[in-house]
Formats: sequence, structure tokens, C-alpha cells
Amino acid sequence: MADPRRILDANLNRAREGLRVMEDIARFVLSSGSLAAELKDSRHQLRRIAEAARLDALTLAAWRDTPNDVGTGITTDPETQRRGLLDVAIAAGKRAGEALRVIEECVKALPEVPPADSPTAPRVEVSPASLAKDLRYRVYDQERRLLLALGTADGRVRQWRLCVLITESLCANRPWPEVAALALKGGADCLQLREKGLPDRELRRRARQLVDVCRSHGGMCIINDRPDIALLSEADGVHLGQEDLSIADVRRIAGRSLIVGVSTANMTQALRAAEDGADYCGCGPMFPSSTKAKPALSGPEYLRQYLADERTARLPHLAISGITSDNVGTLASVGCRGVAVSSAVCGAVEPEAAALEIVQRLGDRGL
Repeated sequence: MADPRRILDANLNRAREGLRVMEDIARFVLSSGSLAAELKDSRHQLRRIAEAARLDALTLAAWRDTPNDVGTGITTDPETQRRGLLDVAIAAGKRAGEALRVIEECVKALPEVPPADSPTAPRVEVSPASLAKDLRYRVYDQERRLLLALGTADGRVRQWRLCVLITESLCANRPWPEVAALALKGGADCLQLREKGLPDRELRRRARQLVDVCRSHGGMCIINDRPDIALLSEADGVHLGQEDLSIADVRRIAGRSLIVGVSTANMTQALRAAEDGADYCGCGPMFPSSTKAKPALSGPEYLRQYLADERTARLPHLAISGITSDNVGTLASVGCRGVAVSSAVCGAVEPEAAALEIVQRLGDRGL
């Protein structure tokens, strides 16, 4: 009669391996102690399942036969390639979930073993199949949180030096497409379309136009507030405010196709953004702004805190609000690597020269 214990040994190992990969990503990449601890506990729950099924380590080792395992030589191309850590996490989560499903089914087929008489034998109060099922659903949730927290994590997101927010009404001296092109020539590596009053069709047309400008000059394009417009215009990403759609909402719409940035004004908001899977954070307001009134300033001290906390420092940042060539050095002195500006470039007589001056005064920290 066929016995499921060889299958159980293989899948207990598979589940343990998948959970360990997930745990290490939570620990070393996300610096999330809480999620790493939960994943570690899930690994230990596998031992409880084995104990409930009366499968000790010696029994499992005796059923193992790796040299004669016909599956060790079977691989597919996706198994040998990973585009980045997100793919690693996806593979690990699927490995753990699939293994737990096999464990849940196969423990039901174990031959009946009479209860042990030893007083030190583990006391079984819950069926191993029930424990495996509960753990499987728990791991599904941990997988979801891990993947969302990683964001796109595929190499597209980088630390920009200068992002210029393009708003037509601020382009006092030149047409906005010309300002956009000159900003990129001056050293901006990202442009964000920020037009809150345009009808949707015009906003979509303008977004596509800005995407084309960015593509022709090697820059990236972000759309403010609107993931739908970002997708339709084939922009690189979307930037969200605190009152806009959540990151999870955007992922439901766009999956990994959009970079997602979030505006933050304090460490509470920044830590939430990091946990939710933001690809970068806007940090501000740094200084008083002539573009938009700010009830309170976060100031450079907030940026210092952001860069000092490993949970947020791993994310690219853009300091924002009131930043000019005159005060960008203050931000550079606390470690700033990237800034976002609007009127300082859009309203300049020479946008290219204005962008270049900001990049130069930010210095090597922006590289």
C-alpha cells in the first residue's frame, strides 16, 4: 500500500524553505520585525503539524530518498530566472502555500497510529489537517502583506535627483512642453504632471504628451493622483496624496505596472507608506511654498528622521515644497538625495539653467 510519509517529508521541507525565504526578505529587505516574527512563527507551526501527525524527524528522514527522486531533475525556465526580489517573494509564497495544501491532504491519508503511552509524547488536541489548513490561510495573508510591502521591486524605481512638477499655469515664460523638455536637459530625471482642473480627456492627452517628452530625453514620467490616466498614457507611475486612493487600491488597478509614490509629512505617514508598499516617498513640506499654502512645515528635521530609520531609508525620497537653488544646500547637508520642485523651474526665464543649478547645488548626494 502506498504511504504518504515520503510526500509529507518533501512538502514539510518545501513549506519550511518557502517561509524562510519570505522571512529573510521581511527581515533584511523590508526591516519589518513584526512580519519577520510572524513568518518565523509560521515555520515553527510546521513542527506542530508534524507532531500532531506523529511524524518525528527520524521517521521523516527514514522515508526520504533524494537520490531516487524523479522530480529533482525536472525544472522549467521560470524556475531558473527571477527579475528581482518581488519575483523571489512570489515564488517563495507559492511554494509555501502549495506545500501546505499537499500536507493538509496527505495527513488525512496517514495510517492510524495508536496514541503513545509515554508521558512525554506530545498531546494531540487538534487534527493535523486542521492545523495545516489554518496555517495555509495564515500564510496566504502573510504572502499578501509581503508582496504589497515590496512594491514593484523590479529595478525600475531609482533615486531621482530632480523631479519637476509640470503645471501649465506656473509656466509663465514658455509653453509647458518646452519647459518640460528644458527641465530634462538641465538635469531633471523625472517629471510629474500636476493638473488638477483639467477635464479627463484633456488630462489624458496631456499626460501622453508629457510621457513622449520624457521618453525622448531619457526621463521618467509620473502622473499626480490618477492611476487610470497613468495607465492610459503609459506613464511610469502615479503619485498619491494622503487623501487619494490607497496603495492597495492602485495595485488592484495596475498591479506591478506602475511605480507608486506617496506624499508624507511625518514619520507615522512614512512608515505606513513603507509598510503598504510605496516605491518612493515625497517628504515635506520642507519650506514655505508660493505655489500652495501649507498649514505647518515638516522641515529638514523630518527628512533627517526619514533617512535615519532603516524602514524608510531603503525607499527613494523626494523632498518637496518651497525648494530653490538658494535653500537646497540645507537639504543636502542632512543627506537629501532628491528633490521635487515646481515654480523654481516652471516659472524661470531659463528653465534649463534653473534645473541645472538645483542639481549642482544638491551635489553628489543626488547621484
